[in-house]
Amino acid sequence: MTSTFIQHELKAFWRSKNTGKSIAIRVVMSVLIFILFLYVLTLGFFLDKILEQALPKTDLVVSFCGIILIYYLFDLLMRLQLQELPTLRVQPYLQLPVKRNALVRYLAFTALLSVFNLWPFVLFVPFVLKIVAADSGAITAWAFIISIAGLTVFNNYLALYIKRKANLNGWIFLIAAGVIILIGLSDFYWHLISIREVSFLFFGHLISHPLFALLPVLLGAIMYYLNFSYLKQNLYLEELGSRRALSYKSSTEYPLLNRFGRVGDLAGNEIKLILRNKRSRSSLIIGLFFMFYGLAFYNKPGLTGSIGFKVFVGMFMTGVFIISYGQFMFSWQASHFDGLLVSKISFTDFLKAKYLLFTIVSTGFFILTTPYVYFGWQTLMIHFIMYLWNIGINTTIVLFFANRNYKRINLSRGASFNWEGVGATQLLLSFPLIIAPYIIYGPFALLGHSNIGLAIMAAIALAFIFTRSFWIKLLEADFYTKRYKIAEGFRNK
Repeated sequence: MTSTFIQHELKAFWRSKNTGKSIAIRVVMSVLIFILFLYVLTLGFFLDKILEQALPKTDLVVSFCGIILIYYLFDLLMRLQLQELPTLRVQPYLQLPVKRNALVRYLAFTALLSVFNLWPFVLFVPFVLKIVAADSGAITAWAFIISIAGLTVFNNYLALYIKRKANLNGWIFLIAAGVIILIGLSDFYWHLISIREVSFLFFGHLISHPLFALLPVLLGAIMYYLNFSYLKQNLYLEELGSRRALSYKSSTEYPLLNRFGRVGDLAGNEIKLILRNKRSRSSLIIGLFFMFYGLAFYNKPGLTGSIGFKVFVGMFMTGVFIISYGQFMFSWQASHFDGLLVSKISFTDFLKAKYLLFTIVSTGFFILTTPYVYFGWQTLMIHFIMYLWNIGINTTIVLFFANRNYKRINLSRGASFNWEGVGATQLLLSFPLIIAPYIIYGPFALLGHSNIGLAIMAAIALAFIFTRSFWIKLLEADFYTKRYKIAEGFRNK
């Protein structure tokens, strides 16, 4: 049956009216994934050299055994945020003589096709073949590879299980993410535990007892069974018991946004608005030019080691679109704002679409800044922290000030020497966007604890991301007190 499901999925893809755009998007994503694959493969081949420089007083194999669990904790956190749930239009099959087990097995199989499952092998297997196999033999090397495979499968199905549970209760997602963050803080900040020691406790014994490799495989099998049982028990109820949720069919032309329903449609419409109009399109073009912003400063010897300056540059490179486009938020919809007020569009979905748009664009910009790793891994780490800061905090700040923006914008006019829509709100917005990171980072930098300042910034940004629904409710309540004033301002041409 699996081959039949695959054939049906391929037919649905080729018969779709958006096949051409879907192919173009998949080609672009394939190129980006291939570039990232080359980066990770290079890192894997030089992992021994990196560990020698990072931990010169520790045995190379001991260092390697100590970082494996750290990687899988970070991997689980990223999966919770980015990995998509495998989907299949199940309802038609439930009315046919198709066994439920076949449907569930297909969903479980497609879950393994996630790109997240590729990175552990690309990163760790070169080290295992170069160092572990040479020192301890082929059997031990295979034990490491089997353990890596088992932990990868375990992480894959654990993330999917949490996300499926979180669809029914959002607190499960927050609790899971909070536990992972607390484990990280307990090691790297409070020093209550040592993840490296726990990791070495297992993988160190794997060298002398290769049969321990069956333990991660067993964990992966248990997690697969839990997913299988949960899907089998809830398959009919989820697909037919929630007709109200499924009655809405996404009409966006961007397949990536289909899974977000109405929110995806709103985000897709805004992408069209950006691409079709001069003023909004210029914000995206300016953002692409800002990708070279770091080259103007990182080459200067006096600024290369300045963490505070990298915070500023990283914030602008990964968040320039949020700043340049977001400062005129809601003004872009000025010409049809009255229609939005009387339509059936929920303002919650409207705000979620803004968050989604900013997250997608900032993620793309962050990926484009990864070559700055040439200036050191610390530079890339700071860029990632500021990326989290932008999609977590700066997006919320921008939308807060959007409720206080009453100036109209004519989309057909260009951006050059065009001051339409510029007012006191844009000036006031610049202060918290620029100053807020340094309020957190500055005191720790002055005390000589820059890394602690960066870690706290990352923790605060993640807290804002994981509590996004709370901030959306506050922004929605604030909007309803000002919506008529905003509409009145937009009517003044």
